[in-house]
Amino acid sequence: MGRQKRFAGKDKTAGSQHRGVNSFRPVGQLTWLAFETTTRSEGKLGSMDVLTVLAVAALAVWAVVRIVRYIRKERYFASEEFAAHRDEIVSVVAEHNEVGQYAAEISARGSFRIGATATGAQAHLATSQNTSSWNYRRDRNLANYQAPNVHNCSLQVTRNASADPIKYVMKYFNIKPSEQTLEDVERLNESIARLEATLSNLHEREASITRSVDPPRFILKHYEHEFMQQVGVELAPISVPYPTYVFEYVSAGGNSSQRTTVTLDTPTLDALIETLGQKIRWKKSAAGQRALMTSRLRFFIKERDNHTCQSCSVSVAAEPHLLLEVDHIMPVSKGGMSTPENLQTLCWRCNRTKSNKVLQ
Repeated sequence: MGRQKRFAGKDKTAGSQHRGVNSFRPVGQLTWLAFETTTRSEGKLGSMDVLTVLAVAALAVWAVVRIVRYIRKERYFASEEFAAHRDEIVSVVAEHNEVGQYAAEISARGSFRIGATATGAQAHLATSQNTSSWNYRRDRNLANYQAPNVHNCSLQVTRNASADPIKYVMKYFNIKPSEQTLEDVERLNESIARLEATLSNLHEREASITRSVDPPRFILKHYEHEFMQQVGVELAPISVPYPTYVFEYVSAGGNSSQRTTVTLDTPTLDALIETLGQKIRWKKSAAGQRALMTSRLRFFIKERDNHTCQSCSVSVAAEPHLLLEVDHIMPVSKGGMSTPENLQTLCWRCNRTKSNKVLQ
């Protein structure tokens, strides 16, 4: 009995101690979990707050940079230094703007179209619609039948046009080897060559104006267009409208397609002129003689005349950005031919004056 009581007493004491430990452990665990949860929540909120602060700071820096840059720009354009530079180049800017107007006249008067495909000539008279009831529609690639410069053809013709563009442009876009065609192509070549040279001259003048003023780098980087406006330069929104011809193949289901594009720039037009000239034996034709007006002949005439206007005697040596053109002494409209004896170098002003008199 005594042993049982002793053991019972020990069990009771141990039990009370065990209950004491068990009764304390849940409280500690709950406290720790509460602390850990709070810390994690605060950490998440802290991370979000940090990101928000960083975003606001970055936005503020961006705004400050733009504001400071704007203030610097306004001060520069209002400075005496900029005004002095602007006054020094008034005549240069005025001549640039005149050349820009001349480019607009060339673009308006020039001939920039020749030839057209016969496919789809009456396609505008009808409408087409895919009425398939299937979920899968096979018309991802659609043929263009209404554009006069797009010839819809087989895959083989498309590939052949890539290998021999002049031959296939002549064949499929109705550019016949006749004297009238030669005259039209020569006129097209002249219009494109004059506009190319004029726009190139404008870009050179704009670069020269920029070098003369020498504005800060940030002005050219962020306010180049406004800089040109401030100095008085009228930027010409003109580009060379090169005629383009497209050979296009589209499979029956519309799953595959291929195209070859031929752009009639100056080298391509020179090649076309030479091909047409050979086919109609240009040596015995007045129209063929006019068709000889290629870029090589223009360069030869300018070299022969020492890059000097034969009317006012101004030269590239005196004016580095002088725009020179090759002119027919006897106009083509009056029977003049493109022979060296009938060609001369004129500056753009003299040629413009002569052209206006002819038009009148």
